[in-house]
Parts: sequence; C-alpha cells; structure tokens
Amino acid sequence: MGGYFDNAATTQPYPEVVEAMTAYLKEEYGNPGGHYPLGDAAREAVDRARKIIGRAIKCEPKEVIFTSGGSESDNLAIKGVAEMYPGGRIITTAIEHKAVLKTCAYLEKRGYKVTYLEPDERGIITPEQVEAAIDPDTFLVSVMMANNEIGTVEPIKEIAEVCHKHEGVLFHTDAVQAFGHIPVNVKDLGVDLMSVSGHKIHAPKGAGFLYCKKRIPIEPLIHGGS
Repeated sequence: MGGYFDNAATTQPYPEVVEAMTAYLKEEYGNPGGHYPLGDAAREAVDRARKIIGRAIKCEPKEVIFTSGGSESDNLAIKGVAEMYPGGRIITTAIEHKAVLKTCAYLEKRGYKVTYLEPDERGIITPEQVEAAIDPDTFLVSVMMANNEIGTVEPIKEIAEVCHKHEGVLFHTDAVQAFGHIPVNVKDLGVDLMSVSGHKIHAPKGAGFLYCKKRIPIEPLIHGGS
C-alpha cells in the first residue's frame, strides 16, 4: 500500500484520540443533559473539552459551540448572524471553501447582497480591499485564515481591524486549514467568529466547533435539544 499524502483533506485519527473516544462509545455513553451518573460524566467531559479548546485559542469556554465540523460551523456563523440582518450585505472572497461560498449563494437567493473579493496572484486578500467594499448595509465579512487549495495565509488580524472600524460589522474566519498548524489566538486576531474542524488535525470526523465571541447575536441552525 502506498503512502498517504492528503492530510490537507483529512487526517488519520491519532491512536490516543481513538482510545479516548472509545471510552465514550462503550462505557461513558450517557446523555450530557441527563441528571444521572452517566449523564453527569458525559457533561463533565463536554465541559472539560470546552475548557481545553478555550485555553488553546484564548477564549472563554462558553464561547465555544460544538458542531459536526467545518461546514456546519461556517453555516452557523454566516446564516446564524444573517438572520439578525435581513437583506444586508456579506463580504467574502472568491477563494473561500464551498461551505462559505454555497452558504452565501443560498443567502443571495433569499435577498441578501454578497460581494466576492478577488485575490492577487499569491492568493492574498488585502485589508484595503475589504475597506473599499464595506458599505452601510454590510454586517459580516468572512475571509478564511489559510487557503485549503494553495495554503496562502491571509492577514486576518489586519482585516479584523478594518471591520471593527465600522460599527456593526462582524468578522468571521474559516480557520479549518490553520488551526493546529499556525498559532490561533482569537483575542490577538480580533475575530468575532471562527470555524474549526477536528478531522483536519487527527480528531474524529463529525467533530468541530465555532468560536462565537460573547454577545454576538446568532440564531441557531437547529432548534430543540440544547
């Protein structure tokens, strides 16, 4: 069997990850919302995971929303915020992951306006481009941290600063290809929302999270159990 060279697409879960997960599949299988010993143990595990992620990205644990992965995180960030600003404008780039591009295309059909910024020959989106595109209707800018095709790392901190010069403009970054490879400190970067997927960094498929800065208005995609 030949070697595997597609870690940018997905990674093999580490043995210690499989071992840690196996316990929750076989013995610690309780519902985190259940008020009984198995449920309490599951809730403690979820809370512990939130704290670990919070320490990793320098945020409060309650700012971590667990999802099924990068696509759900992107959808929740963009659609969840868009619900609060009907008919407004989203600024993104022409080289985003399809989870962002198709979400924006869906919102365009619902009456939202979307501006797609074109990168330069290196794949760079400049803060000046973002500044020029922001208008009074803009409520969200979404620019990925590291490109999933060519690896370009965007000037996220500088773009966030541009967004926050304009009242009411939030900034989301898809950090799926960045987290675990380059330092990601949400406080230093100044992002309001950030998407991450586990299977890119040797965690199981079907696991990810959205960092959502406290007091950011966001509508859930799924209503019901908390």
